[in-house]
Amino acid sequence: MADHVDFILKQWKKERPDLDASPMAIIGRLTRLALRVDTELRRTFEAHGLDRSSFDVLATLRRSGAPFRLTPAELMRASMVTSGAVTQRLDRLEERRLVKRTPNESDGRGVYVTLTEKGRALIDETLPHHIETENRLLVGLTKSQRTALADTLRTMLESLGDKTE
Repeated sequence: MADHVDFILKQWKKERPDLDASPMAIIGRLTRLALRVDTELRRTFEAHGLDRSSFDVLATLRRSGAPFRLTPAELMRASMVTSGAVTQRLDRLEERRLVKRTPNESDGRGVYVTLTEKGRALIDETLPHHIETENRLLVGLTKSQRTALADTLRTMLESLGDKTE
């Protein structure tokens, strides 16, 4: 059995036998996989009126536990949303009444971002569908293959500096 990346590697082996194109076997597959995963997750989020960043903000607030409140800096560190996207994302979520910003009592310049009841209901409704989508994407892997892949990807991310504090 062969996939599209095997086809590409075969072509490179023929055209440039002097180069070791083996990294493409991994990076090419990760890239192609990321595109497919992104497409499927986008469908799930859109079915709930969300996009990836909005889902991530709501999920980060939800998993932070009661009172489901973080500062924008904490939210950025705990989520997969970039700093430039946080303010814009929060503006949109606040317009939809999914989050609210309130002054930080201990720091007059700062604010807290809190998940509203409406936001909590939306993330609680969306999360099971998100997990179903992820399970569907992983259906071709056994439990031990999932574990091994998760471990390998963690090792790769850590080697590139993606570590928690």
